[in-house]
Amino acid sequence: MTKDRPALESLEQTAEATAAGLAQTAAGAAFQLFREKQFGRLAGFEQLSQVEQDRIFNELVVAYVVLIVLLLEAPDLRVARESRDYLAGLNKSISKAYMNHLKTLGVEANHLRDWEKLIAMRHEEYARDRHDVRAAAMQLESAEKNLDLDDLSKIQLLVPVQAVAIGCHHHICRGNTEGRDDLFKLTLRSLSKFYVELRVRLEGGKITPLTRARAALKRVLRRIGRKNRRPH
Repeated sequence: MTKDRPALESLEQTAEATAAGLAQTAAGAAFQLFREKQFGRLAGFEQLSQVEQDRIFNELVVAYVVLIVLLLEAPDLRVARESRDYLAGLNKSISKAYMNHLKTLGVEANHLRDWEKLIAMRHEEYARDRHDVRAAAMQLESAEKNLDLDDLSKIQLLVPVQAVAIGCHHHICRGNTEGRDDLFKLTLRSLSKFYVELRVRLEGGKITPLTRARAALKRVLRRIGRKNRRPH
């Protein structure tokens, strides 16, 4: 047992370091989207208070952080079996890593607790919504043709990012999403780019299934003009 402990501690330290890097990458991606002029225009920043803009930024950060967690939880993630335990440990470290990042920025303890609660709440919400997103995607695809295994695989690949994008857009707009399709489209594209790049890295550069899934994502974007995307 003692011989295994240094290796175990080293694995945990590696997971913590990786989680810290991922959490900061998530915050950076959220900031990049938030600062885009098109995003600010579509979100109506000129009419919003600084407090409301800050709330939107927080929702974006949480969306990217939760997307990492959902990706690491994905049952179809193509990684070696021996990597599963490492990814499970990494997954548990993401939220804590972001809390530590905020702490280095001088965020007070009471606000850290609020952040922790928000991440946990959004994770529960978006994870729950995956089932409705999958069902809705299958219904749309099957209306056009009979689904085969490849179709089902593409739908499954995109479920995490679509669930997060739908939920994030809903919260950014405070539920008033009518007529704000371009904002959703921009948010989905940014989250999808982040998701695809991270998934390719985790899967060791296996891009073929994701390449096929991108075609399905383009069809989703074309359908965005239809009413009420949020699953019920």
